[in-house]
Order: sequence, then structure tokens, then C-alpha cells
Amino acid sequence: MLAIVSAVLFFIAFLINAADLSTNDVFTSTNVMLLGLALLALHFGGVGGGWTARGRRR
Repeated sequence: MLAIVSAVLFFIAFLINAADLSTNDVFTSTNVMLLGLALLALHFGGVGGGWTARGRRR
């Protein structure tokens, strides 16, 4: 799930950069790209990977 959100953030950063939109200092293409990289790092780190069964193994 985090990988999909990071892909969407990368696409938004690309659109901001390609269209040369003037945004405020918070939503620059670099900041949006860094948010996407942070989410991708969390995804690779195993956060948000899904539920695991915590029962007895037979």
C-alpha cells in the first residue's frame, strides 16, 4: 500500500516539475518527491506489509 502511495506522490512531483507550476514552499516537487521516498523506504522496511497470523503453529 505504501508503495502505491509513493508512486502517486512521485507522479504528482513529476507533474509539478514538468508543468512548472508555482506552488508554495511546502508543496514543491522536491518535497513531494522526498515524501514519496520516505514512504518507499518504509515499504521496503516492512511497515504496512499486511497482517500476520499470530496463532499456534502445528
